Amino acid sequence: MTTHADDQVEVGAEPGHWFESEPLWFKRAVFYEIHTRGFFDSNDDGSGDLRGITEKLDYLQWLGVDCIWLLPMYASPLRDGGYDISSFADIHPDYGSVDDLAALLEAAHRRGIRVIADLVMNHTSVDHPWFQESRSSPDSPKRDWYVWSDTDERYADARIIFVDTESSNWTWDPVAGAYYWHRFFAHQPDLNYENPEVRDEMLAVLRFWLELGLDGFRLDAVPYLFEREGTNCENLLETHAYLKRVREEVDTLYPDRVLLAEANQWPSDVVHYFGDGDECHMAFHFPLMPRMFMALRREDATPIGEILEQTPSIPGNCQWGLFLRNHDELTLEMVTDDERDYMYAEYAKDPRMKLNLGIRRRLAPLLDHGRAEIELLTAILFSLPGSPVLYYGDEIGMGDNVYLGDRDGVRTPMHWTGDRNAGFSRADFAQLYLPPLMDPVSGFQAVNVEAQLRNPSSLLRWLQRFIALRKEHPVFGLGTYEAQTTENPRIFAHVRQYEDDTILCVHNVARSAQAVELDLSRYEGRVPVEMLGRSRFPAIGSLPYLLTLAPRGFFWFDLEEGDG
Repeated sequence: MTTHADDQVEVGAEPGHWFESEPLWFKRAVFYEIHTRGFFDSNDDGSGDLRGITEKLDYLQWLGVDCIWLLPMYASPLRDGGYDISSFADIHPDYGSVDDLAALLEAAHRRGIRVIADLVMNHTSVDHPWFQESRSSPDSPKRDWYVWSDTDERYADARIIFVDTESSNWTWDPVAGAYYWHRFFAHQPDLNYENPEVRDEMLAVLRFWLELGLDGFRLDAVPYLFEREGTNCENLLETHAYLKRVREEVDTLYPDRVLLAEANQWPSDVVHYFGDGDECHMAFHFPLMPRMFMALRREDATPIGEILEQTPSIPGNCQWGLFLRNHDELTLEMVTDDERDYMYAEYAKDPRMKLNLGIRRRLAPLLDHGRAEIELLTAILFSLPGSPVLYYGDEIGMGDNVYLGDRDGVRTPMHWTGDRNAGFSRADFAQLYLPPLMDPVSGFQAVNVEAQLRNPSSLLRWLQRFIALRKEHPVFGLGTYEAQTTENPRIFAHVRQYEDDTILCVHNVARSAQAVELDLSRYEGRVPVEMLGRSRFPAIGSLPYLLTLAPRGFFWFDLEEGDG
């Protein structure tokens, strides 16, 4: 490392000390995404911190979380929620120190919980010393660490991602007397991966945190690492070649760690980020998520089935990351114009709910706080091939605040109790980084962890049991997926198989009760046992199997061998 190398700390135990070697652990894991500033404040300054997460590990262990994903906690001016990094080897002082992260990792590992963190490889903040040095002079040793140009007409085929705020991917820098390239905000200049020094330095950044004990990274914005004239500057071969080098380094020096690609692309492009099982271990399946919401509102499961049909198979040592909501807007980049218009009309009736090409809302308010809808989409998510990623607060049905700017509406303090400041902080209310929700429907006095722990039928209790059920059956993380054709488009059904486990999942996306006949003749003689209540249904025969599902209802069946 060339920056703040003395910040490295010695970790007493080997980072994997608490775990048996299990290279594919991520395939069965349930991930939980945490915005450190919003989770729990341990020192009463109004901002969540790493020690606060450490204090809440028992809760996460009880919930059944296997791996925590931390949003960026690095030094940053926080003009983009920490995705604008000003030092790759320092923790933002509001969040604590490198020692605090080391303590969190050890405490999490002791509980069998792994921890990964965001790593922004594509760009830095304009405040980063590298950029300040780069802009200072054409002769600076760091000049070629960023992408500079005398004209703003290069790479004209690259789209602008943040259409609400940026009119160009180039920004004039009066200090440098040149334009610099940025795929995101103008205050986030892209690193120049054509430069071998940059490639080496970013590998050193990975090693720094893996040495500390991190279990891997969510690699932010990886499709945009390289630029080439005459292309859209996304998904280039050079990018994949570099990711193979990163993977080889991680596998050789730090086995059992995971690289999760954030590539908001069509499935046919995203699969290339797995390589031949030698690039990223995981990648998010972005196009699936809006289609789940589309299916629910249309009461037609076709959009889910269609995108899964378009999803190519992936190497056996890789896994999809699946989610309903996260810290960003519900992205509508990977849908048609008509589908985007439909989603805006249905889910963003207030213009304040829109951001870029997406909808900045949390799960519960998107679904009008409907318990049946939340459970149904969670069931579909958990039943699909991939590892589910939960967003902090969604387990209790937290709401959002569309009156807050940018993405802050979905990054408000976690509701722990109905007490002052939602039990998030003992600071004065005015000191809080953002106000907790106080509306009558989803305010912290109505929706909080403490109250839901006391209620056996709460959403939180249900989800804890549901996570446990999924983890009892490796088939969901490791098994094959086969869609079941039905005459009823309101039903989404499929079979998952792994070793001796055969699971039939049937979901009704309609607001009314539905009947469906399924051709299960190849399982003739088997007995469907409903997995939540262990109720035995009639044995499967040669005729189509008739099921009736409640509105927004679902069944998961274990197809057990019959007695005869």
